[in-house]
Formats: sequence, structure tokens, C-alpha cells
Amino acid sequence: MSSANLDMSFAGNFCRKWSCRPFRRPKSCISQERNGIMLGKIKNCTSSVGYNGVPSTEISCAPNAAASQNELPPLVSALKASAEENAASFHFPGHNRGKAAPSSLTQLIGSKPFLHDLPELPELDNLFSPEGPILEAQKQAARLFGASETWFLVGGSTCGIQAAIMATCSPGDTLILPRNSHISAISSMVLSGTLPKYIVPEYDFNWDVAGGITPSQVHKAIKELEMEGRKAAAVLVVSPTYHGICSNLDEICEICHSHSIPVIVDEAHGAHLGFHLKLPSSSLSQGADLSVQSTHKVLCALTQSSMLHMQGNLVDRERISRSLQMLQSSSPNYLLLASLDAARAQISENREAIFYQTIDLALEAKSLISKIPGISVLEFPGFSSFFHIDPLRFTIGVWQLGLSGFEADDILCKDFGVVCELVGTKSFTLAFNLGTQRDHVLRLVAGVKHLSKTSHLHQPLKDEVKNVNHFACFDDVRMSMSPREAFFAEKRKVSIRDSLGEICGELVCPYPPGIPVLIPGEIITEKALSYLLEIRSKGAVITGAADCSLSSFLVCVT
Repeated sequence: MSSANLDMSFAGNFCRKWSCRPFRRPKSCISQERNGIMLGKIKNCTSSVGYNGVPSTEISCAPNAAASQNELPPLVSALKASAEENAASFHFPGHNRGKAAPSSLTQLIGSKPFLHDLPELPELDNLFSPEGPILEAQKQAARLFGASETWFLVGGSTCGIQAAIMATCSPGDTLILPRNSHISAISSMVLSGTLPKYIVPEYDFNWDVAGGITPSQVHKAIKELEMEGRKAAAVLVVSPTYHGICSNLDEICEICHSHSIPVIVDEAHGAHLGFHLKLPSSSLSQGADLSVQSTHKVLCALTQSSMLHMQGNLVDRERISRSLQMLQSSSPNYLLLASLDAARAQISENREAIFYQTIDLALEAKSLISKIPGISVLEFPGFSSFFHIDPLRFTIGVWQLGLSGFEADDILCKDFGVVCELVGTKSFTLAFNLGTQRDHVLRLVAGVKHLSKTSHLHQPLKDEVKNVNHFACFDDVRMSMSPREAFFAEKRKVSIRDSLGEICGELVCPYPPGIPVLIPGEIITEKALSYLLEIRSKGAVITGAADCSLSSFLVCVT
């Protein structure tokens, strides 16, 4: 074939790709024609109704009765079509659609994922300026979750929380938040220059578990700021908590909105809420302005994939977009993005029944395990902030067996292959999801029965372990510098003994659950040090500290 003919034979297939960057609807439809899904002139599609019933000029790709039963979600379809092109790829990433993939990695995951590990090609849209399949995927997610707008996140819920706080709080503003918030909320205050107004959640002494925050606590915090001549820029609520405890968001949102204060909900553990009558209501249905959900935790997206949802007019959407563009990678992984689209579609296809089996298995497991001698099941802790609990989060107490949660977890993992999600001093927590099988439940029950039968082999928990209030380290939080000031201040290293009373210069956080105990700018207390040393001795991993042995700390030079 002559060079002229060669040029002509390929021109029709590939010139349209490289001449239309950024995304252009008319030219990007070709790769999706095979599936009957085109963004522009679309087969089996009609114009859609926009948010709040306003007619939209966009064309919806939502499947209708005439559409193929095998129709793929928009971003999944676009990624599949692009990967199937017979392309001569002179673009990133360097493995070149798997042709140069490391053999050790292909032995682990095969070669197919590399075909779909593509950059922001024109037909795949742009995460930060979406016009095509990403835009459509996010719109479909917004409709499913009840948002006016949804953003896909490839930096986990961490970047979603950071963006939400940066979009609502400016330097010097005050954010009301629980003292046991995730590390992402603390890093957000460093990034934004926001000042914290902490609420200390109620604490269940028997379980060594913190609850959510109450409407009365939020109201009190707002009033205290008003007496100081200040107004909260936003309120952050963690609901559900890692243990599945849900706050009364309906009342909290009503209180905040009466003061024109937006409510951000860290709903990382609750992307599934509202999709079954036995599940608690979602935060958006209760009035939250912003909700950040880890779609990978209970739903079926890939790890690190999350969503940020918005509704109402108290938050500037453009500021959210600008914040996300600063915080997220400029080279987002399209497998992560496509997994969000696929997880949304999976729920949409069978939203009324998809959680039936999972909930039944969780309730069955709780019923069987609650009858085992010496075992406690977290259902109704003794505090008022316990408004609701997620039935798919199951916390088992083992202190009556003379075991710590860390010891019980070690036995279950080594002897029964049961892997827990969260381990505490007195309990361990299990996360049920759509992939939970009956065999998993049977192994769990057998393992817990074994713990009970062999309890005579264990020494009773020491009184200082049984009776200590581990949440007491948050009782006397004193801030000498803002988190941002302390983060950038000059530091010096001192021994743990000499650190008492000094200003903490680092963020010290046991993980899981990722709740910081010492934050830059706070005075180091004996209670905080005692808790960190004890939980580390029980097997927790301490993150953030320059000295992971905790023999020394970084403190601020004043």
C-alpha cells in the first residue's frame, strides 16, 4: 500500500480524535455508535427534564424500554469503545495500553486492565470540564442520589471533605465540627486557614465508642459563637460514624439553615443509605447541603472512588469545582471514574431489592451471635445521639471474654480467615456489603463461638483497660495556634516526657479509624499521650507522627 493510501485509510478513523480536543459532542459520538448510545444525536434517547423539573436542552442517555438490555453506563461505554480502537498510541501512560506492562503486574491482575488505563482522550471527556460521558455519568448519579449536582472523586472522600470545607470556609472563618472528625477535616483547616469550633460527641463507657453529635450540641455551638460576635461558616457532621451510628440530621439541618449555615455531611460510610426501608435515610433527604460519600465502601466502586453531592443554594458550586481542581490529580484514573459510573448503574438497575439479601444476612448474623455467651452486640448504646444505626455495620463486644478487640481480631483472622473492618480496645466491627455470602456469615459465627468457648484461657481485662474512658483525651482540648499556623511554624523534636504542655507541631492519628488525637496547634496533654501509648500497645498503627514509636514529638517553637 502506498504511503498516500496508508494515510487515507487511517485518516477517517483517527483524525477526528486528535482534532477535537477538548471534548466536542458531534465528533465524539462515533466511538459510541456500536452501543446505540451517542451524545448528541442519540439512538433510543429523548430530551430530559432538568433538576427541579426545568426542561433541559441536554439529551439524556437513560435507557428506555426500547434500549438494549446490555446497554452500558455512559462512561463505561466510552472507555470500552476507546480501548477497542486499533490505535497507534503515542500518549501516556507508558505501558501503552498494556504492551509494556510489567510482567509481575500482569501476573497479578492480567493484561486487560491496562487496555482501559487511558488518559483524558477526547472521547473520554475531561473531569474538570466535563461535556460528554463524564458529565452524563455525573448527572445520572445526581438523579439517583437526589442531588442537584454530583462530582466524581478519584482522591477518595478525603479530597471531597477538603473541597467541601474550602468551598464554604475562608481564612479566619470558623467551622463547627465533631472533635473525632476524620483526618481529612483537620487537613482541610490547614489548607483553608479555617478555625475549629469543636463539639465533643457523647461517649459510651462500656463500649469505648463515641456517638454522633446532637441537634442541641450544634445549637449550643452556634449560640456560643454568636455571643463572641462570630458566625459559623459551616457545620460538619459525621453520619454515619465508622460504627454505623447516625445523627438526627433532619433537626441539625433545620437549626443550621435557620441561621443560613450550610451543613456538610461526612457520609463516607453511608453511600448506600436510603435504598431500603430498613436502612437509615440519606443525608440529602434530610436536608444536607453537601454530602461526601465513599462509593467504594459499601457500594461496588473501586477503592479510592467517591462522590461529592450538592443541593440547595447555600454553597457556591463554582468554588467547589475550583477546589476540586486544586485537590484532585490532573491525570485521573479512568478505571476509578468508570467504576463510579458502574456502581451507580448497579444500584439503579435494581434499587428496590438489591440490599435485601445483604440486610437479611446481617440481621441473621446479629441474631445468632447475640445468643453466644459472653458476647455483646452494639444496638442501643446509652447516649441520646444514637438516633439510628446502619444494619450493615455490626460491632461485637468481647470484653466479657477477657479479650481486647485486637486479640479477638487476631484469632478470627488467623484461625477462621475472618477479616474485620475496624478493631477497637473492647470490640471489633464488621462491614456487610453486596458481596457478603452466607459462607462468610457461617465462618464468622463459628469464629465467635470459638472465642466464647475458649474464654477461660484468657486473662480478664485489667481494670485500667476495662474502666478507662479513652475519649477523655478530648475533654480538655486547648488550641494555642490555628492548625495552619502550627503546621507552618518552626519545629523542634522533644522527648515524650518533655512534650507535655508544649504546642503540638504534627498530626498524630491512630488508624483505623483515622481520628486524630493530637492536632497541630493544640497543647499536648497527659490524657492524649496515655491514650496513644495504650492503643499503640494494643496493636493500632499510629500515623502522622515523625517518630512512629512515640518516644518523641515535634512541637512548635514559640
